[in-house]
Amino acid sequence: MCIKNLSCLHIIINGIVQGVGFRPFVYNLARQHRLFGYVLNDGGGVVIDVEGTDASLKSFVMDLEQKTPPLAKIDHMDIVSKKLQSYSAFEIKDSQTSRVSTMLSADISMCEECLEEFQDEKNRRFRYPFINCTNCGVRYTIIKQLPYDRKNTSMCDFEMCDECAKEYEDPTNRRYHAQPISCYNCGPQLFFKSSEGKILHGDSALQEVVEYIKEKKRIAIQGMGGFHLVCDATDDKAILKLREKKNRPTKPFAIMFHNLKAIDEVALLSQNDKELINQSRRPIVIVQKKENQILSAYVAPNIDVLGVFLPYTPLHQCLLDALSIPIVATSANFSDEPIITSEEEILNKLSTVVEGVLYFDRKIVNGCDDSVVMGINESYISLRASRGMMPRSFYVKEKGTKTILAVGAHQKNTLSLYFDNNIIVSPHIGDLNSLEAFEYFERTLEFFKKVYNFEPERVVCDKHPNYETTKWAKKYVREHENVELVEVQHHYAHALSVMGEYELDEEVLAFCFDGTGYGDDGLLWGGEVFLASSKEYRRIYSLQNISLFGGEKAIKEPKKVALALLFEIYTLEEVEALDIPLVNSFKKEELKTLFVMKQKSLNTPFSSSIGRLFDGVYALCGYLEPLGFEGESGMILESLAQKYESDRCYSYEVVDGYIEYKAMLLEIVNEKEKKYIASKFINTLAAVVLDIALEYKDKRVVLAGGVFQNKTLLQRITQAFEMKNIEYFIPKEIPINDGGISFGQIYFGLKGCNG
Repeated sequence: MCIKNLSCLHIIINGIVQGVGFRPFVYNLARQHRLFGYVLNDGGGVVIDVEGTDASLKSFVMDLEQKTPPLAKIDHMDIVSKKLQSYSAFEIKDSQTSRVSTMLSADISMCEECLEEFQDEKNRRFRYPFINCTNCGVRYTIIKQLPYDRKNTSMCDFEMCDECAKEYEDPTNRRYHAQPISCYNCGPQLFFKSSEGKILHGDSALQEVVEYIKEKKRIAIQGMGGFHLVCDATDDKAILKLREKKNRPTKPFAIMFHNLKAIDEVALLSQNDKELINQSRRPIVIVQKKENQILSAYVAPNIDVLGVFLPYTPLHQCLLDALSIPIVATSANFSDEPIITSEEEILNKLSTVVEGVLYFDRKIVNGCDDSVVMGINESYISLRASRGMMPRSFYVKEKGTKTILAVGAHQKNTLSLYFDNNIIVSPHIGDLNSLEAFEYFERTLEFFKKVYNFEPERVVCDKHPNYETTKWAKKYVREHENVELVEVQHHYAHALSVMGEYELDEEVLAFCFDGTGYGDDGLLWGGEVFLASSKEYRRIYSLQNISLFGGEKAIKEPKKVALALLFEIYTLEEVEALDIPLVNSFKKEELKTLFVMKQKSLNTPFSSSIGRLFDGVYALCGYLEPLGFEGESGMILESLAQKYESDRCYSYEVVDGYIEYKAMLLEIVNEKEKKYIASKFINTLAAVVLDIALEYKDKRVVLAGGVFQNKTLLQRITQAFEMKNIEYFIPKEIPINDGGISFGQIYFGLKGCNG
């Protein structure tokens, strides 16, 4: 080979490129193209020196970009030419720096190659509950610190046997440097403990759990990032008992099925749904129910959707292989508390809820709940981004001058960090309504600070003075010199989260509809239309205010929201004369008291929330009991709209900066076909959005906020946009609800602040 035909490239790759089989991928790719040099991990990612012919180098770089390992993600790649080094081979070198800024990767379900081995009776890992390779398995939930080496994970307690060590050290093997590598001889062990104190291990533990489920008993089972509460999803008594014990009267349970065919028997699946269910991230997918299904009606009462998913660990696969039924698999926790991650905590906190615990002796370092997504047209939205989806890094082209921490909202909390051109988003943390939940928030923050050697120079929070995250941010800034505090309005952060995901550096028309958020005027917002850029926003429309009896407590009492709406259009005497279930559910003295409260503004703050409007319409449809969970009113209205479709809408006005609902309410109260209220109401909201979008047709449109979790509403809006050629953006990887707030906050902290 003539030396004149040779070149040498120095390549630096940033992203999720450590602990995902990237170095052996590069090693084998270089050998395939007959190139020489080396590959190594450094604190920022992967460094490659590679030497060969120009044609081979060109092919190598193309394959490097297009054939990355399943779990790898290249955010940025720098390629420069350098002098020939006269390498004689290609090798994998050890790391040469202690600096850490590579990205954590999320946990991923068992890959197809591992599944084949798992099902192969001749394979030494046949039905091994912890089979994995570099293309699948646990990551975030077992890591203590970077770099991602076995000694820095909860696998440090398990010494590899000779056979596993041989695979681990072979660059041509897909288990090369797979940190959780193990087998029956050297890996974690299964245990079962009954509520009576009976203890079993190994196959006996698994078989006992199978029998317990068949006997309609309730079990806690350890997963990747926490425990599930499990029972037979076809048995009414088992599910009602679980609801009673967990104090969860109506909130739907997620269901795990053996395979896609089993889901197809109980749900109406689109091709998009099937792809979402089958993807390697294995999220819970919200799908449409079929009638006459085998599932218990109490799995998801009063609604027409199900949350379904497939086994994502080999242990789940073992369990479902042995059962002929789908199982409820809901997070093991009490309301407002984080998911439980140890068998000791299960036995301490949920001893009256479960009759046994299946666990293993590999510790969960970082709790991580299941992700939840919903198909929209040919895409999807995230309702909860966690296992399989987060943590995740987003590469930002322009470099900020400060490290930034965004602490998110009070509900569906997440954290985001910015440093070195990267935004890191944490998995779902949850609602911060309890001491345990806030301690979980603090533990998660400390982990990310430790793992990335991160200290914030700017902290971004919500403007709500009573959010625990806002209080924490203000206290942190007081205690740390030279740390800047930035407060971002809640709904503006919703808009920014979508703008950040799609890198929209322009003024957009943003519809931000949700349940609640602290407004610039001190009132509760939630039906907002902004003209927004990455630096500022202007509120151009909002929902006509609704009075909330008892303030934010009204969130759980939709009939009081509906009564407040009636007081907007009727006198007290006219309300008393209405012969409708809503009015009849109040005593006359109650009506008078509440009317006086509204007239005198006694503990009846205003809210512009579309979420509260949903509550009011829900009660006007005859649903008068307190809500069992957040968003229940919207889900039931969505089910009604699907069942009784209408192509009509109610009257409305969009004038003087307000979306007026009074005309609509009059028509709803006098509606003869009550069953069509939900569909016509949703059509009305879609028409309002379209009218405003047409008014600002030179602007691209952003949709964000928890109200857009309503699939019927979102699809009707997007279909109308497509008919009118309106360009729109809805979040995909970032949750559409408050789970996206921290990402929006950090986008402002990076783009909207000077310096």
